[in-house]
Amino acid sequence: MKKWLTATLMIAVLLVAGCSKDAGGVTTENSTLQNVAKNKKLVIGMSPGYFPFDMKDPNGDFVGYDVDTANAIGEWLKVDVEYKQFTFDGLVPALQTGEIDMILAGMTIRGDRALVVSFSNPYYKTGQALMVPAKDTSTKSWEELDVKGKKIAVGIGTTGALLAKDLFKNAEIMDFEEFPSAATAMAQGQADAVLYDEPAIAVWKLRNGNQVRAVEGLISSENLGIAVKKNDIETILWLNSFLANYIDSPAELASRNKWFETSDWLNEVVEE
Repeated sequence: MKKWLTATLMIAVLLVAGCSKDAGGVTTENSTLQNVAKNKKLVIGMSPGYFPFDMKDPNGDFVGYDVDTANAIGEWLKVDVEYKQFTFDGLVPALQTGEIDMILAGMTIRGDRALVVSFSNPYYKTGQALMVPAKDTSTKSWEELDVKGKKIAVGIGTTGALLAKDLFKNAEIMDFEEFPSAATAMAQGQADAVLYDEPAIAVWKLRNGNQVRAVEGLISSENLGIAVKKNDIETILWLNSFLANYIDSPAELASRNKWFETSDWLNEVVEE
């Protein structure tokens, strides 16, 4: 029994350390945490344009709820935080090639993504919603738009894009690089609706007043997570411990209140 326990503990230590060893017992790969500590810098991948999570101000600085969360991670690790911008579907490749250390970009935890990256515990719960022009006063559900001739705008690579292509069998799906592009296309009459995350649609409605309308109710329920390289167990365990302390802390509550409960910041950000 003691030998079994000892062996089990040794395996657990190796897993938590996140080490990869060759036949000679030499470490061949460090965890993200070890690399960040060594470089004294945490590189975060984001896709600005996802309000109110990932945005830029007129000076080109990254701002939003995800930015506050990333900065808090940096403070806990006592390292600088650097942000790099990608299209949403370019984030995972950037993580896999080591160009960034983590993805903190309102990314939904999904089974297909979990095959190529590892996710932290959820840090925010949201869902997909439908936005239509304000002049459309009759649409009450997505089913009413699933007819030939209708066009649904989505952000390429997003959960909303996958959901739309699964739900809509008759309407045409239009892919755009980012949510603002999809919403602008709808405003210009190129699309009949936008399917995207509810917080982003709520903020867009705040910014555009009576020009758009959110169809009541969520189409799906989702959890957002922080992504790191696949099987980086040490970093995932640390992130989960961080989130357990950060979520509902005074700092997180202040961030949540600023970005989700007020609109004063709307004039301080730019559309990508």
